[in-house]
Amino acid sequence: MFDMPGDSDTNTEAPDLVDAARLGSQPQPQTARGRRTREALIAAARTVFERDGYVDSRLIDIAAEAKCSIGSFYTWFDSKDEVFAAVLYQAQSDMLHPGTGRIEASDDPVAIIAASNRAYFEAYRRNARLNMLLQQVAALDPRFRDLRNARSMAFVTRNARAIADLQERGLADRGVDASMAAMALSGMVARLAYEAFTGGAVVESVDDLVETATRLWTNALGLTTPELRAD
Repeated sequence: MFDMPGDSDTNTEAPDLVDAARLGSQPQPQTARGRRTREALIAAARTVFERDGYVDSRLIDIAAEAKCSIGSFYTWFDSKDEVFAAVLYQAQSDMLHPGTGRIEASDDPVAIIAASNRAYFEAYRRNARLNMLLQQVAALDPRFRDLRNARSMAFVTRNARAIADLQERGLADRGVDASMAAMALSGMVARLAYEAFTGGAVVESVDDLVETATRLWTNALGLTTPELRAD
C-alpha cells in the first residue's frame, strides 16, 4: 500500500480496481460534447454515491446532478454498477499507492517508509468516502471484491519484496517472514487510515498517523534511525 518515490519496479503490476468490460457497454464518445457529458455523469455519480451511499443512490439523482436527462445517462451507461465502475477507474490512481519497491543502498529505509506512509494516508483522506463505498460495494458484489483483493495482494507482494531486500542487506530482522510481515503491516496501516478518516477515531493530524505507523513498521522490522529512537 506504500508508494516509494521514484520507484520504477514494474515486475508486480497492480490490477485495476474494475474490470475494463464494466466501464460502460456503450461506445466511448467521439465528440467533445459527448466526452463532456460522460465526464459530467461520472463526476455527478461520485458526488451522489458519496452523499447518499451506493445502495440508496438513484440514477435520476445522478442525471440531475449532472444537469442532463436520464436518457443522456443511458447513452453512456446501462446501470448503476457501470457508472460506479467508471468512478473507481477514474479515481483509482489517487486512491491507493502501488507498494514499496526496491530501496536503494543510498536510501534511508525509514525515511522511505515514512514518505510512503504519508502518501498513503493523504491519498486515503482525499478519497475517504470513495474508499468506504468500495468496501460496501465489495461486500455486495463478488466481482468488485475479487478485483479489490487482487489489487491489495499485488501491493503486499511489492512490500514483501522490499522487506526481503532489506533483510538480505542486513538492515531488517531476518527472523521475520517477509510475506507475513507485509500482510500484517500493510493491513495495520490500512486499518489506521480507515479508523482515522471514516471510522470516527480522533486523530490530531496526518503527522501523528505517519509517526505512529512508521514507528510500528520500523520496530517490527528492526530498523532504527536517531530520529525514531526513544530519548
